[in-house]
Order: sequence, then C-alpha cells, then structure tokens
Amino acid sequence: MGAARNPRHALPLQVAAVCYRRQGESVEFLLVNTNGGNKWTFPKGDPEPALSHGKAAEREAWEEAGVSGRIEPRHFCLYLHSKGVFWKPPGVREFVIKAFLLEVERQDDAPEMTRNPTWFSPDEAKKILAKGREVKYARELLAVIDRALEQIESARAVTAQ
Repeated sequence: MGAARNPRHALPLQVAAVCYRRQGESVEFLLVNTNGGNKWTFPKGDPEPALSHGKAAEREAWEEAGVSGRIEPRHFCLYLHSKGVFWKPPGVREFVIKAFLLEVERQDDAPEMTRNPTWFSPDEAKKILAKGREVKYARELLAVIDRALEQIESARAVTAQ
C-alpha cells in the first residue's frame, strides 16, 4: 500500500507540445518566445478540465505557434520548469510539465503574435533552451530534446519495417 499524496504539496501541472517536423533525414523543433520574450520554450500552458492533457497541449501549440498536426495521445516525458524570479513577487515557482510530441503538418500565423515561433535543429534547440536558465532547468529541457529524438527515431524505425 503506497503513501497517500497530499495535493497541497504537489507541484502545479502544465502541458507542453514538443513540436517537430522531419526535414529529410533530420528533425527540427519549433520553439516560441516566453511571455517575457527573453527566453525560448516549447508551447505550453495550463490543462483545461474539458480537454485531455494531450488536447490541451495541442491547443497550446495552436495558440502560441500557429501549428497543428498529429499529437501523440500519451506524454513521452515529464520535466521541471520554473517561472519568475526570486526578487519579484510571487518569486520563483516550479511546475511539472507533461510533454507530448506533436508532428507538425500545418503552420499558420499564431494567435499569440509575440511568440515568434522558430524552427531549430536539435543542437540549436538545446543551446537556445539552455540560454539564460539555471543549470537544473536547462538540463531538464536538454533531456526533453534527447527523449523526443529517441521517440521520433523509434517511431520511424517501426514505420520503416
């Protein structure tokens, strides 16, 4: 019998769409500017009660990046993310992010015009995601790219058989 979880002490949950496209043999990831505009991230936000977590992540991809496509029904990883700064209320807040792969099939103008959706190679994405972040959170984001590449490659191997 496991210990009961106390939701008052659990980290808040958000959902993210890790958007990618295949360019021949390579893969590119779509990142968006954070609300403050000085960092890059995956499209993400709060889950909605009326939507599954995957559908909520898909909605975030549309709102922040103007993309749609095929989203995986199950998340492929969880990662820690922080928002805020310690010198400004409410301070630094941590979130658990449930990440879903979304293969982009269509890209239009994003409803959130300030997000500047931009495609990056995996190595470029890792560098830009780490920029300006504490090492702990940068490592989390680098691991998301690595896990995404593993999932994409394993799916490609299955379809090639």
